[in-house]
Amino acid sequence: MNDNVLTFENIRFSYPGCPASLKGISFMVGRGRKVAVVGHNGAGKTTLLQMCNGTLVPDEGKILVNNEEVTYDRAGLRSVRSKVGMVFQNSDSQIFAPSVFADVAFGPANLHLPDDEIRERVRDALFAVGLNGYEKRPPHHLSGGEKKRVAIAGILAMHPEILVADEPTASLDPATAAEIMDLLDELHEKGTTILLSTHDVELAYRWADEVILLSEGVILHEGAPAEVFADNELMKQARITPPVLLDLYQELVRRHILESGIPPKGIPEMTRLIEGPGPAVIGKIYLADTDGMTAESCRSLLAEHPAWHTGAMETKSRKFCIQSGIMLEYTHGVVDKCLLSAMNGEDSLILTSGGMLERVESRVDMFAKESRTDVKVRRV
Repeated sequence: MNDNVLTFENIRFSYPGCPASLKGISFMVGRGRKVAVVGHNGAGKTTLLQMCNGTLVPDEGKILVNNEEVTYDRAGLRSVRSKVGMVFQNSDSQIFAPSVFADVAFGPANLHLPDDEIRERVRDALFAVGLNGYEKRPPHHLSGGEKKRVAIAGILAMHPEILVADEPTASLDPATAAEIMDLLDELHEKGTTILLSTHDVELAYRWADEVILLSEGVILHEGAPAEVFADNELMKQARITPPVLLDLYQELVRRHILESGIPPKGIPEMTRLIEGPGPAVIGKIYLADTDGMTAESCRSLLAEHPAWHTGAMETKSRKFCIQSGIMLEYTHGVVDKCLLSAMNGEDSLILTSGGMLERVESRVDMFAKESRTDVKVRRV
């Protein structure tokens, strides 16, 4: 049996009285992948994603979740929605309870979980999206960005196996959008498969394992982000522009300022390419597991190394830092910021836990190999 969690087979769909929105869509999403569906407004992204949990029913074709075909009776929809969490682009269509707490608790309560676990899930989900203390607020009094975060929190509290998000950063300010994407990375590290739609090519390029390029209801191409976005003809056909970082890299190669090679994934890689040979002194990135620390031991570590830049990744670790009174310099994009500091000869400390420890080590190791820079991670 294959290890695909979502399979679309020749999906066709038209809204009443309108031209076809999806014209024979077929693709598969592997377990544990991060996949971005990219296309201009009207390409069919929202329609496609709403097929994932039975919100829309295809006119033709079939959808499989964990290799089982989705059925559209009450039992079938209940089954698929227990596995697939859907964050809609329009948060107002997802929020309905009289308070933020009640809205986020709705899903876990329907799973008949104990009250203590429901409260814990709600607290953790609201903290994760930056809405600590909002429990009693009426959702209709919130801003558009806050409503989006409540909707995401409601899905997070369900601990879905597959997360499907339609434009998850729409209406969010840049800092909050970055925090939401860090949160999706945290969920992915815990085993969640993530499929999202976006017209933000910058987001898709730096985040996704795989990009599905959609235009006029058909898939133009499916592949690695650099492969998809580096194809200028595809970009013209899809009516989108390539990511700025990749566009700049291609222009510098064209001018013979840089040599052609592996396109930079982020700012650290681009900086390294432009700088050329590495600096004489490369800083280190220290990694601390907050599960094995107390507030006192963490404060003592930082007091011994006042020059370290400090950041935290993963919801539990950020909560630990807040409760311990630890001021963080880096709160999002932490690994990349620490890599930039290392290339400037400065040391950093990342506080995190669980699978995020290995994720940091893997990211730094990949950067070191691709850039031929001797930056190291050391656990403390």
